[in-house]
Amino acid sequence: MLHLTYNILPLPINNYYLMKKLLFMLPLLAMLGCSAPEANNPVLTIEGGQVQGVMADNPGVYVYRGIPYAAPPIGDLRWKEPQPVVAWEGVKIADKFGHPGYQAVHYPGGYATEWGYGDEAPYSEDCLYLNVWTKAPGDVNKKLPVALWIHGGGYREGWGSEPEFDGQEWASKDVVLVSINYRLGIFGFLTHPALAEESPNGVSGNYGILDQIQSLKWIKENIAQFGGDPDNVTIFGQSAGGGSVRTLCESPLARGLFHKAIIMSAQGLSIPDPNGGGMIGGRYSGGSIEDAANNAKKMFDWAGMTDLQKMRQASTETVFALPTIYSQVNSADQQGGGMGMMRMRMGMGYMPMIDGYVSVKSFDDATREGTLADVPYMIGYTLNDMGNMAPNIAEFCKVRAQKGGKAWAYEFARPLPDDGSHPEVTQRLKGAFHSSDLWFVFKSLKHCWRPWTKGDWDLSEKMLTAWTNFAKYSDPNGPKGGEWAPCTEQNPKFMVFKLNEQDAEASYFGETEKAPQGQGFGFGGFGR
Repeated sequence: MLHLTYNILPLPINNYYLMKKLLFMLPLLAMLGCSAPEANNPVLTIEGGQVQGVMADNPGVYVYRGIPYAAPPIGDLRWKEPQPVVAWEGVKIADKFGHPGYQAVHYPGGYATEWGYGDEAPYSEDCLYLNVWTKAPGDVNKKLPVALWIHGGGYREGWGSEPEFDGQEWASKDVVLVSINYRLGIFGFLTHPALAEESPNGVSGNYGILDQIQSLKWIKENIAQFGGDPDNVTIFGQSAGGGSVRTLCESPLARGLFHKAIIMSAQGLSIPDPNGGGMIGGRYSGGSIEDAANNAKKMFDWAGMTDLQKMRQASTETVFALPTIYSQVNSADQQGGGMGMMRMRMGMGYMPMIDGYVSVKSFDDATREGTLADVPYMIGYTLNDMGNMAPNIAEFCKVRAQKGGKAWAYEFARPLPDDGSHPEVTQRLKGAFHSSDLWFVFKSLKHCWRPWTKGDWDLSEKMLTAWTNFAKYSDPNGPKGGEWAPCTEQNPKFMVFKLNEQDAEASYFGETEKAPQGQGFGFGGFGR
C-alpha cells in the first residue's frame, strides 16, 4: 500500500485556496494509495462462488483461509462421500481458518504445548475446508507447482492450520501450498454394514481419505485461479498424514490427481524379522474391514442406534464419546494400552482400511507388485521416531529402484533445543522426536517457543529448499542435481539433516543400531 505522510504547516491567508484544493484531493490520493493491493489481490471465481484472500506476513504472499472444498458432511451427509460445495453469495473474504475435524479437547503438555493448540476454530463435523498460500492469485498462466499438505494426528486429531503448517515460506519459494482439514476418528473412518448397504459402491469407511481425494479434485479444477499448475501437484504428509499419502499412492481413485509424493515418518516396506518373528515395519493398516464393521454394529446396537436414521440423528458429542464408553463397559478384561489400544483390539481403530474401492491392496503389496503410483518419492523419518524406520524406508527405496522409479531417503537428526521453560513438553518429547521436523520443513520456527539458534534457521532453510525443489523439479537438489542421491540397494544412504557431528549420525540400511527406538508412543493409528 502507498503510505502518504503529510506535514501540516501554517499557511498564509492568501494560500487559503491552495489548502482547500489540497483537502479536496485527499480522498482521491487515498484511493490511489489503495489501488495497488487491490490490483494484486483480485477477486477469484472458484467452485461455489467468489473469494478474496488477505496478505500474509511475507512480502507478496497472499493467504486464503477456510475455503470450503465440499459440502458440510453433517446431518444426512454424515458418513457419506463428500458432496459438491454449497454455493455462497457475494465475495467471501478468506481471512479465517475453517473448523478442524471433531476430536478430543487438547490439554497443555506434550504435543499440545509444542504445537500451540488452543487458537483453532471450534471442532466440528463441518470441517471440509482448505487453505491456500500463493504469490500469484488470479494469474492463470503462472503455473506454479502445487503442494498439498495432509496433517497427521493418528487419524483422530490435528488440523491443517496448526501453527507449524504456516505455508507462507513455501509460497515465497514459488510453490502454491494447500493445507486441508478432513474427517477424523469415528466420523472419518467408521465401517458399518448399514453404511455399506447404503453405498452405491457397497463399502463404508475411508471417508477421511475420500475427503483428501476430493481436495485433490478441487485443486484440479480451481488451483489455476491461484496461479497453480494442476498438472504439477505434490502430496505430502507426516505420521497419519504420511499414512494417508501411502493410501493415496495405492488408491485407484487418486490416480492422476498428483505427480509426486513425500512420506514423512510413516514407515516404508515391511521386511523379515531377523529373529524369526515375522514381518516388521510397514504398518498403517486397520486390520479386517469385516471385523471392524461387525464390531461397530455391535457398538451402535448396544447404544440403541440400530439404524442409519438414529445413527445420523445422534449428536456429535454422543457419537464421539460412544467408542470410549463402550470400551469402558465391555473391555474390563483388556489390560494395558489405554482406550486407543482397546478400540484397536476390538477392531475399531478408525483408520484407512482395504475396502476394494478406495483402497484395493496394501501399500506393501502395491509397491512390490508395481501398481503403486509411478511418481518420484521422498521418504524419511526422525532419529527418535516411533521406532527405527531406516531399514523399512531403505527397503521401499530398493524396490522402487527395481521398478524403475526414484526415491530419496532422509533422516532428521537435530535434537530440538530446550531452555527448560516447558518441562511438561520436554520430559516426554526428547531429541529429534516424532514430528519435530515439521518446524523445519515449513520454516515456521517463529511460531515456536524453543530457543532456536542461527544453525536451526539455516537448517530449516536447507530443508525447505529441498522440499520445494522436489515439488518444482522432482529432485530435492534442484534442476542441476546435487549431493543427495536417490536411495538404492547399491547405495542405501540417507540424507542426514543435522547441525553438526554432535547430532546423531545417519542410519544406513542394515545398521539399525544407529537409530534409537521410539519413546513409548503408540504407532500407526494411535500416534501423533
